[in-house]
Amino acid sequence: MQGLTQNVVVGEWYRTGTESPFEVVALDLDHETIEVQHFDGTVEEIDFDSWAELAPKPTAAPEDYSGAMDLDREDYGLEPEVIRSDTRDNPLDYIDQL
Repeated sequence: MQGLTQNVVVGEWYRTGTESPFEVVALDLDHETIEVQHFDGTVEEIDFDSWAELAPKPTAAPEDYSGAMDLDREDYGLEPEVIRSDTRDNPLDYIDQL
């Protein structure tokens, strides 16, 4: 199992097939487990044998942070279709009314 632990890096993101990416958050050599956190925030513990069967491949971290925070992209304004306007009024727009 020594070769396995050299390939697992805490803080790195991995993917298996078409599954969503997950991050390795802890490595327990005594209990031979790897703790991962999925993009949606779910934490899972995987034993070394199961990790080897999964054969995860390193991948890039997600570009947004919405998964673990249970947010939709439109909640923080990243959707290109969403047009946001400045709702603050400019006082100079009303100067002629005085």
